[in-house]
Amino acid sequence: MKLLLKIIGGVVAVFAVVILLQFVASETGEVVVVTTTDAEGVTHETRLWVVEHDGAQYLRSGAPGSAWYKRLVANPEINVERNGVEATYQALPQPDLRDTINDLVSEKYGWADAYIGVLFGRDDAIPIRLQP
Repeated sequence: MKLLLKIIGGVVAVFAVVILLQFVASETGEVVVVTTTDAEGVTHETRLWVVEHDGAQYLRSGAPGSAWYKRLVANPEINVERNGVEATYQALPQPDLRDTINDLVSEKYGWADAYIGVLFGRDDAIPIRLQP
């Protein structure tokens, strides 16, 4: 029984470390606050990474099923707070730039992006261009 409790305790500890590292990784580097609106008009804030490419800002959704991404597709007018400045944008998904934006995110966020990538993958990532 003691061995079983030690095993369960070890599994719980590993799980807690994975979750803690996920939080630390996702908050590493520059993080913007994206505000999307749902079908009922309720706003939701999501903290995301941002990169620049060809003079435009890009966000990245890890998967098309994420709640914030679904809201963005349904209502592409979003607000983004970056460095204390808030602006409104049209969010334009650009899946053809997946590899380019993934590379830029990897370069900018380093180990944090690598860790998140191990947990969630990047094959379904969707770059989103912010059009003023």
